[in-house]
Amino acid sequence: MARYTDPVCKLCRQEGEKLFLKGDRCFSPKCSFERRSYPPGLHGRQAQFRRKESDYRMQLRAKQKARRVYGVYERQFRRYFRQAQTQKGLTGQNLLSILESRLDNVIYRLGLASSRAQARQLVIHGHFDVNGRKTNIPSFLVSPNDVIVVREGSKKSAFFKEAAQSLDEGRVPDWLNLDAKALSARVVSLPTRDHIDATLDEQLIVEYYSR
Repeated sequence: MARYTDPVCKLCRQEGEKLFLKGDRCFSPKCSFERRSYPPGLHGRQAQFRRKESDYRMQLRAKQKARRVYGVYERQFRRYFRQAQTQKGLTGQNLLSILESRLDNVIYRLGLASSRAQARQLVIHGHFDVNGRKTNIPSFLVSPNDVIVVREGSKKSAFFKEAAQSLDEGRVPDWLNLDAKALSARVVSLPTRDHIDATLDEQLIVEYYSR
């Protein structure tokens, strides 16, 4: 399974804004972007002043930003785009809905992980059941009425005991229904564009793949 192993703070600096890829650290003074907001590389400081914002560059950056926010590689992202094209409605919004429906993103949205990367690790390590079956595939797409539960053995771990105390049902998006005491959740509906708080431009992504 492919996994990004380089410093993720470089990705934020490349995009010119915080992507909140390291969870709580992004909100602390230790955040690398706060200290060095210019692009990475030997000539990063100069590059930020001589960039040319061509249409292609804006489309590429929009696509790369979405990939990095959700932690998806190009081949899988392109496959999601093709899937979005076959669905009814706007392709860009369909694409974002698919990305939001990934199991690792759902775990992050529920507040059981401080970042999508951490959520991905929790899923891979087999801490969750979906509809009564152990599911360790981060890219698993949830559907309405799916029930996601922390496995009984995992509930006894210090990590999930601490997580249970900090869960806030009021901060969970309304397409998910969280039971903090039981460490379980139900998917009420598929996410829509209004549920996505990341500053993504799905129209530019559509334009990129429509070239």
